Amino acid sequence: MTRCALVTGSRWLLTLVLVLALAVAASAQGALEDRLVIYSPHGDQGQVFVEEFQKLYPNVKVDYLFLGAQEVLDRIRAERGNPQADIWWGAPTNLYLQAKREGLLQPYIPSGADAIDPAYRDPDHYFYGTFLTPLVIVYNTRAVRPADAPKDWDDLLDPKWKDRIVIRDPLAAGTTRTMYIAMVYRFYKETGSAEAGFDWLRRLDANTRNYSSHSAVMFQELARGVGDVTVWNIPDTETQIGQGMPFAYLVPESGTPVIVDGIAMVAGARHPNAAKAFYEFVMSKEVLTRFATEFNRMPARSDIPAELLPEWMRQSIKPMELDWEVLAEYGDQWMREWDENIRGRSR
Repeated sequence: MTRCALVTGSRWLLTLVLVLALAVAASAQGALEDRLVIYSPHGDQGQVFVEEFQKLYPNVKVDYLFLGAQEVLDRIRAERGNPQADIWWGAPTNLYLQAKREGLLQPYIPSGADAIDPAYRDPDHYFYGTFLTPLVIVYNTRAVRPADAPKDWDDLLDPKWKDRIVIRDPLAAGTTRTMYIAMVYRFYKETGSAEAGFDWLRRLDANTRNYSSHSAVMFQELARGVGDVTVWNIPDTETQIGQGMPFAYLVPESGTPVIVDGIAMVAGARHPNAAKAFYEFVMSKEVLTRFATEFNRMPARSDIPAELLPEWMRQSIKPMELDWEVLAEYGDQWMREWDENIRGRSR
């Protein structure tokens, strides 16, 4: 039996098991409130599973607000005195660490927590990883030959890429924000200074034609030839390739940031039981397997059989060594420096 047939044939059984498990979890948590507010950058993919959740809990009205990960953090900060969100679903570790330090999250231990590597969750249970998201260099195959594509981060600084790079605005997107502060951290960890990292970002800015307002816009610009190269994550890029877009990607040879995309409960959540039920739903093996097979999202859980996962998730990817505590502490400062003194000033 093929992998797809196995997944499809077992879908009904998995759904039944999931319904029973969530019913038990919900019973233990108490009656669910009639509303749930979720802030998330997962867009249409997330909406699919919000709708699945509502089928399980039809009495819970879900308000699903689509925002970039950094925009979610900014909004939760602004709402500190009057929290509106119950769940923050989707952000890299450094943003969740910032929120934890600022008292914006509350701890929760989901079922199956032991299946999440300690490197992919908060030791105090303020957030848990759902997906692992490696970053890659993406290029338009109509404009760039594989032999000529950038193989590593420093290749992006080559003058031949001047005005040929498009980047998702890192002030709004957790993905590119993480890449930018990771590039600064490469130098900071060696010298204790961020200056060489800022110089690297200046040289990247000199080659960057546009900072796209949204990932969808970025991919459109890459397809149309506004730019020939970008940096993004494997899951979204695989999805674009599967839809026929002329893209290919390379994992940087020296290593790449692997973003742990997580989930957390917001401090002061008005609908805590509904929030816990959604947390359990998202963290379940069944939902994470569906995310993997349908949306190319690599699960953080270690107990999902490899044969149920897409082939690309089985490839060897060298993670870049990052200190997420340092990134959380200095990330805002480094991005302010980029925005105020580097962005658009190097061309």
